[in-house]
Formats: sequence, structure tokens, C-alpha cells
Amino acid sequence: MATERLEVIGPQFCAPYAVDLSIVKQVMTLKDGSFQVLDVNENVVFSIKGKVFSLRERRVLVDGAGNPLVTFQQKLLTAHNRWQAFRGESTDPKQLLFSVKKSGLLQFLKTKLDVFLATNTKEEVSDFKIEGSWMEKSCVIYASNSTEVAKMHKKRTAESLLLGKDNFGVTVSANVDFAFIVALIVILDEINEDE
Repeated sequence: MATERLEVIGPQFCAPYAVDLSIVKQVMTLKDGSFQVLDVNENVVFSIKGKVFSLRERRVLVDGAGNPLVTFQQKLLTAHNRWQAFRGESTDPKQLLFSVKKSGLLQFLKTKLDVFLATNTKEEVSDFKIEGSWMEKSCVIYASNSTEVAKMHKKRTAESLLLGKDNFGVTVSANVDFAFIVALIVILDEINEDE
């Protein structure tokens, strides 16, 4: 596995061991906090605050204390359904962290996304790839050298069936920024909701 630190959002999100997170998505909700990310002890590590009635879909990833880490918004009028992620609550291009777009226009059962860090201005080669089936909640995130950095899997619980919650887990490799991985999963969900 990757021994060098893969940091995008912050060093505090790079653990020297693999991190297991549970992601709980309220399926039927209009309020803030439709996404909650829990650690193995069921503490809320991150949640998503949504701006429901804005021209652009905008979401903010906040930490357990409610501090804004990343703001995502869809870039308007792009063929490949591009999302951009900015540091904090900014949407200033100078605060761009990364962007995500579909690898191709026609994708039916499998999802393939390219992730470009802000420093990769030419975008000839993506920095990360996301591949898998969103319906099955099974996706793998790879670094550009094809190293697997995170894997997502479906969790079926009685609670998820009864309470209209979508429950899935993600295992993030050691030394990989798990806030960044959660941000990618939120964007992946948004892109699939748009389908």
C-alpha cells in the first residue's frame, strides 16, 4: 500500500493505519445533514450541509464540530458533469482543491470518474480514478499509479431498511486523506442522483 502521505484537505485526516468509516444517507430528507459519516465507535466525523435552493447545487462537508472543510458545487454547462471542490466555504477559484468529471459521456451500469487536483492544470492524466457500481455501493478509488486508496461497500442493516437510510462503508488506506475520500464519495453520490 501507499507509504507516502496522500494529503489533499489536511494532514489531520491522514492516519498511519487504514480507517473504516460508515456513511449513512437519509434517503427521504430535505433538512441539512442528509449525510453523516461515522467512525468505528459511531461518532460523527463528518456531515454534509446542503444548500437546497441555490442556482447551483452546493454542498459543504463539515467536521464533527461543524467546521466547514470543503464546499462542492457543480460547474454549470459542462458536458461531463463536472464538480469542483474548494477549501472551506469558499468558491473562489484560488481555493480550488480538486475537480471531478465523468470519464465518458455514456455510463450505464458502471461509473467511471476522473479526479484532477488543482495543481494538475493540464488535466492530461487524472490524479485519481473512481470505478464501480453506485447501485451496488461498491466502488474503488485508485491513485494515478493504479494503487487502490479506498474501497466502498454496501452495508445492509435492519435500520437501513426500516428508516429509509442508505448505509455503506468505506475503508481508506493508511496515510490517505480520509476527508478527501469522503468528499469524493459525496460527489459520486451527487453525480448519480443527477442521472
